[in-house]
Amino acid sequence: MDLIQQIIERAKNNKQRIVLPEATEERTLKAADMVLAEGVADLILIGNPDEIHALAEKWELKNIDKATLIDPENNPKSEEYAALLTELRKSKGMTIEKARELVKNPLYLGCMIIKTEGADGQISGALSTTGDTLRPALQIIKCSPGITCVSGAMLLITKKPEYGENGVLVVGDVAVTPMPDAAQLSQIAVCTAKTARSVAGFADPRVAMLSFSTKGSATHEVVDKVIEATRLAKELDPSLKIDGELQADAALVPSVGSKKCPDSEIAGKANVLVFPNLEVGNIGYKLVQRLGDAVAIGPILQGIARPVNDLSRGCSVEDIYYLVAITACQAMDAKG
Repeated sequence: MDLIQQIIERAKNNKQRIVLPEATEERTLKAADMVLAEGVADLILIGNPDEIHALAEKWELKNIDKATLIDPENNPKSEEYAALLTELRKSKGMTIEKARELVKNPLYLGCMIIKTEGADGQISGALSTTGDTLRPALQIIKCSPGITCVSGAMLLITKKPEYGENGVLVVGDVAVTPMPDAAQLSQIAVCTAKTARSVAGFADPRVAMLSFSTKGSATHEVVDKVIEATRLAKELDPSLKIDGELQADAALVPSVGSKKCPDSEIAGKANVLVFPNLEVGNIGYKLVQRLGDAVAIGPILQGIARPVNDLSRGCSVEDIYYLVAITACQAMDAKG
């Protein structure tokens, strides 16, 4: 069974409640029909129910009635949500009038449903920007305890079973924070290891903090940042298996790792790679994807207290379907 199918099966075996706030968008509704048909998750669809039913009939979708439909313009909980949003954001000048308008916005409404424990995660982005997806999540759900920055992980499924976890690697950050400082980089390491457990199913995440230096082979302030981030990550999660700074070959190749870092439990055995900045991460995973013919799944947003994931506006029906399963796996882990 490949990794994607394993993720889907885990989602089916512990169904989570996932919000799709762009429910009248064609790809989203078709993906929802697949999710409901196969029992991958329980879905909450936000949109005008009459419009959703009409579109389902138009596209011959047979399973949409299995979802919970919420009309943002006629929601009996609107006043409750508006009052809570006003309380959550009063220090930022939120008024009840403004809150009443915001809770009609499907992206805000979905996050309010999660905040009040009516759902476990949310996916948007087929119509919305990343900023529009993240803003209500950070204002309402907020970051996980001990975490102050959001980051994005990528699953890389390679044809090299000798590397990572039978050829699978989890890498971050590839999507959100351009120039993390040492504290942020340490948080990215901890969060990416959690994603490796919850989504990729790694029983034993082994984190390599990447650099152009291995254990003092070069000196520079950017190397110092990686060394400090490694120390801080160990403080943030003392159980974390992590080492750095390591060059990519020292992290992945057993013969190189044993030569350069003979006493390291990570060198040559890493299955989680943390890039020193977003530029390196984005370039690196795309090179592996294109030149190494790897399958790249993500980005998977991490660091939010309950999972909120962002789609590309060019996403496919299958992309949304898979991200529902991924979000469900994250939600299981977030519940502890």
